[in-house]
Amino acid sequence: MERFCFTFEIKEGMEGEYKRRHDEIWPELVELIQQSGLKNYTLFRRGTQVIAYVECHPDRATAFARIAASEVNARWAKWFEEVIVSLTDEYGNLYEADEVWHLD
Repeated sequence: MERFCFTFEIKEGMEGEYKRRHDEIWPELVELIQQSGLKNYTLFRRGTQVIAYVECHPDRATAFARIAASEVNARWAKWFEEVIVSLTDEYGNLYEADEVWHLD
């Protein structure tokens, strides 16, 4: 298992819409997330900044590759284009945060 944290920005004024869409998350997306090996997936928001934490099984590369290959994920990402500033840098990499410390 690999712990992973990444951040991104949502557009100013879209905070409520971002929350509403997650309140109504598609069941097929939840199923995809679970089947892809992502567990304990949590999103936090502070203003327009979103901090995501997830535990990837067996590892981040494998779990996210399963997600990326999905049509459901492509539809979800398209739906959020008007809400999110950018999920990735110019190379397609998520804005990841380095783990500094952990306590079980």
